[in-house]
Amino acid sequence: MPDAARPPRHVLILGGTTEARRLAAALAPEPAGAPHSATAPGSATVPEPAPRVTTSLAGRVAAPRLPAGEVRIGGFGGPEGLARWLRAHAVDALIDATHPFADTISHNAALAAATAHVPLLVLRRPGWVPGPGDDWHQVTSLDEAAAALPALGSRVFLTTGRMGLAHFAHLTDLWFLVRSVDAPEPPHPPRMEVLLDRGPFTLEGERALLRDHRIDVVVTKDSGAAATAAKLTAAREAGVPVVVVRRPPLPEGVPVAADPEEAAQWLRRVFSEANAR
Repeated sequence: MPDAARPPRHVLILGGTTEARRLAAALAPEPAGAPHSATAPGSATVPEPAPRVTTSLAGRVAAPRLPAGEVRIGGFGGPEGLARWLRAHAVDALIDATHPFADTISHNAALAAATAHVPLLVLRRPGWVPGPGDDWHQVTSLDEAAAALPALGSRVFLTTGRMGLAHFAHLTDLWFLVRSVDAPEPPHPPRMEVLLDRGPFTLEGERALLRDHRIDVVVTKDSGAAATAAKLTAAREAGVPVVVVRRPPLPEGVPVAADPEEAAQWLRRVFSEANAR
């Protein structure tokens, strides 16, 4: 039986990803404040009453897709600021469901959680794995990606986001098709066409894009998202090489969940252990 006198647990999700929105939708009560069993699709149940769910977005996208529950937008002011926020808002569990390449906030979250004594979980979708026929060139940074391009092609499909274009600005002999959600700002490559679009992307659409723009090399980060994986299949079919930027390492000692269902199971365990104390 749930303890009706106990206020709902407060979960802070560092979000912006599809997985973050799925988890918030599974956990957030509907209507607001109504106790129920918050269940992620296909598995775990978080104990009643349903938790209070707040998702924090960085604010880098002009019109983000808003998740269920409460939403805050903007930074915290480093790990110290995040730790203060966790304490001030009585957060019982912190879930880092940011983009796999948001390594600064991930390390800040680990420091803040340790300082504030709040349980932390990293929710990360699995990375992409090359298959037969893939011509992948794996690198560790955008600078390495830029250095590899002249030997691989001259018409580049760049899908690493608008924030990193400065790393390619010196490649004046190459032509770039840049796809991003919002319009990029300088510095960026001088020979560039911008395609404003948001996934998911279809295989047929990616095939047409490579063909119509005569793309001969693709650059991507290993985001691991199914919504953007069609470009890899299209590149393999067309025999186009792909420069893949590897993910930065996660903070040591932090548990990791591969999907929202596993994250909900972790929350159930954390809350059950807290109730038992």
